[in-house]
Amino acid sequence: MWTLTLPWWEFVARAAVVYIFVIVLLRLTGKRQTGQMEPFDLVLLLVLSNAVQNSMNGGDNSITGGLILAATLVGLNWFTGWLTFKSRKAELLIEGRPELLIHEGKVFEKAMRKEKLTHAELMLALRLEGCLNLSEVKAAFMESNGTISVIPRQRSEG
Repeated sequence: MWTLTLPWWEFVARAAVVYIFVIVLLRLTGKRQTGQMEPFDLVLLLVLSNAVQNSMNGGDNSITGGLILAATLVGLNWFTGWLTFKSRKAELLIEGRPELLIHEGKVFEKAMRKEKLTHAELMLALRLEGCLNLSEVKAAFMESNGTISVIPRQRSEG
């Protein structure tokens, strides 16, 4: 129950490799994966976590191994947050930058394709911000956390 079948440092190394791989994989799939999760996105994350579990624990099912893995993952997550806070380059690499989707009522289709965002999803975000049509939007961005922020036109601008 408490006895490790692998050296403790191997748990740390395995967790670090998997953590970095999954971050890169999710980063490459786009911002929507984290900020605008649909049910199938949640299922993907749940199945993904199960898929990488054995690569981290190496077949060890001990409590000690699980605790080492948990501490390593939390530590890596803390370090990633600290690194992105301290370094603008790391922040851009890990979190990305906002993508302009709409400017002065004009939708940028290339940005929509890049972010794998449908018009229905965009219109939902606009309605949630009180904009019923594109002409009411000064700008809309896909933020680096995957959410869509909307800057409505001032009523006198329209």
